[in-house]
Amino acid sequence: MGFNRGLQCALPILLLLCCHAMVGSHAQPVRSRFNAWTPNTEFPTDTQIRLTLDRQNFAGAGSKESFLYAEISAWIKCPPFDSAGTVTTFYLSSSGPEHCELDMEFLGNSTGQPFILHTNVFVGGKGEREQQMYLGFDPSAEFHLYTFRWTKDSVLFLVDGAVVRVFKNLEGQVPGFKYLKDQAMMVYVSIWDGSQWATQGGRVKINYDSAPFVAHYDYFGLNGCTVDPNDAANGVAACQYSPYATGQNNGNSNPQPSTTTTMLYDYCYDTNRNPTPPPECAYNKVE
Repeated sequence: MGFNRGLQCALPILLLLCCHAMVGSHAQPVRSRFNAWTPNTEFPTDTQIRLTLDRQNFAGAGSKESFLYAEISAWIKCPPFDSAGTVTTFYLSSSGPEHCELDMEFLGNSTGQPFILHTNVFVGGKGEREQQMYLGFDPSAEFHLYTFRWTKDSVLFLVDGAVVRVFKNLEGQVPGFKYLKDQAMMVYVSIWDGSQWATQGGRVKINYDSAPFVAHYDYFGLNGCTVDPNDAANGVAACQYSPYATGQNNGNSNPQPSTTTTMLYDYCYDTNRNPTPPPECAYNKVE
């Protein structure tokens, strides 16, 4: 009884905190919402980030805000031509050894060969949930929209509004399953040299004679429930009641599966690593 009465008293306060934590996508110039990591991280306009990889430096930036349940998106154009060995990233992550993370990484290739979209999900510091796919288009030819839609029920990975990956909250259904529910994550973008593994398993290395490698990001959508790191416990509690937690503030409430992507690798079917498919795999098919 005491717990229920306390929850009833706390609920209006949590809802108030949550309402104040809603953040829109274009309220401020992007340079005021991201910290640049390197000198070759540039903000050409109020909406753009430009990252340049050369022999001396990688490039990247991280958001100043942390989100718990959100719809995070960006229009991205990858480096053109001979981009083998490069990794262009768009991801969400918390910090620490037990961190959570959602990854989209674009693996460059030799001129004329297709990019690969590499995705992964970390919960409690554990990843190894990789999927790789061809997109069905050249992500270096023009801008395309990439989105993480993160609610209490699932995470959707979307490309141009279509679903390419699903990760559902299976707590209570799958024994021992953990979901991304209690760690706020920042938004990150970067480009770096992944020659050891990125292109054809590391067989094709980066060619710096083709540098600089430039990745463009534009029109970020940073829409979600923010958590103040100085008051994380209350922030996490408040975000459980946010419209982003339930998906009420999402754009298209019923996105359709992608018809252009082709799966190349799925951890669910890697019998060398997983002789028995992880139990969540049966629930996370895109359909």
